[in-house]
Amino acid sequence: MRVVLSSLALLASVTAFSVAPFSSRVSSSSASAGVGSTRLFSTTEVHMVKQVPHGGTLVDLVLTSDADKEAAIAKATVTLEASSRQLCDVELIMNGGFSPLTGFMDETTYKHVVENMELPDGTIFGLPVVFDTDDETLQPGTTILLKQGDLAIATVELTDKFLPNKPLECKKCYGTSEIEHPGALMVATERGKYYMGGKVTGLNLPIREFPCKTPQQVRASLPADKDVVAFQCRNPVHRAHYELFTRALDDPLVGEGGVVLVHPTCGPTQADDISGEVRFKTYEVLKEETANPRVLWEYLPYSMHMAGPREAIQHMIIRKNFGCTHFIIGRDMAGSKSSVTGDDYYGAYDAQDLAKEMSDRLGVKPVPSLNLVYTEEADYVTADEAKEKGYHIMNLSGTKFRQMLRGGDEIPEWFAFKSVVKVLRDNI
Repeated sequence: MRVVLSSLALLASVTAFSVAPFSSRVSSSSASAGVGSTRLFSTTEVHMVKQVPHGGTLVDLVLTSDADKEAAIAKATVTLEASSRQLCDVELIMNGGFSPLTGFMDETTYKHVVENMELPDGTIFGLPVVFDTDDETLQPGTTILLKQGDLAIATVELTDKFLPNKPLECKKCYGTSEIEHPGALMVATERGKYYMGGKVTGLNLPIREFPCKTPQQVRASLPADKDVVAFQCRNPVHRAHYELFTRALDDPLVGEGGVVLVHPTCGPTQADDISGEVRFKTYEVLKEETANPRVLWEYLPYSMHMAGPREAIQHMIIRKNFGCTHFIIGRDMAGSKSSVTGDDYYGAYDAQDLAKEMSDRLGVKPVPSLNLVYTEEADYVTADEAKEKGYHIMNLSGTKFRQMLRGGDEIPEWFAFKSVVKVLRDNI
């Protein structure tokens, strides 16, 4: 029998705090100068890429002057070390990756996203973004300072505190409350007992092994008025991936002169995934080896949930804020398997179907990934073409690849790039 999250989780309760809900939608007219103010870039102020930010404005919460930073820190009465997942979330709030959010979700916003996949004003949002804690003493009205070691990252003005209904959150967001699902396991065992909403003021971006440009910086590097196709991955890029995202530029949905933005997540993910630092090294050597002017590479400080269709929506929103007009949806994107039975939690095309359904409201066009196979006769072709022409398909399973990697065996170049293989062997 599968163990379900409800056996571990807390029952939802009505919060005892009656404070005004934190607003997660802001407009450029509401921005004001001073400590903790929100800088908002309207669609005419943002570098003139084709895509507009989600919600119409690109949020930037990072203070720029030392005096303002010192004043913000002085307001904090509690200092906390941020977890790796909290660092990812607060960075994307600070830099606008989670626009239009300007802080961690309060109870009203959290419930609305869980139940409806929308913010209270109707703006689509895939997954809740919450600040979690086990601290019984933290109360609304407190300003906390989040740190990464000795580095001050952000302050959070806490607005409310509530007991989330974790089984419901997992059922709605992940499609299951079973802790065999890695996302549900994370909610049950890693996240604190309470969630707290609060306004974020950015101080310094976290220091990482891999460089993570802000949405504003990435937008400034994109070609003006051209389609930008985002490719999300959390694993090293092998030949089939490369063929997939470069051929996406030939899709009829993509305009002439479009480019691909390969935008891997390098934050926490499944326990058995390759570390973000090693993945970053594989991307850097591949970028140098291929040197394709139509393929751009950047890195995202995002914490994976393995939430399947709803996480695909979250990724589309983030890439929209980074300036992307299109998004490649792979088979079983952000999917996961039961840690007990090995069964898939999502269908192969569930993420694609939801992305197509939400595309017009999101303002991002999903580009279905081609089902490519390698053949002795014609290199990489679609599986349908290979079947139609009777080509001999070459296969190499992930398990076999890892065995060959560890054993020092020669790995065929049709499967993996030599530069990537060398990095993996040197670091795993």
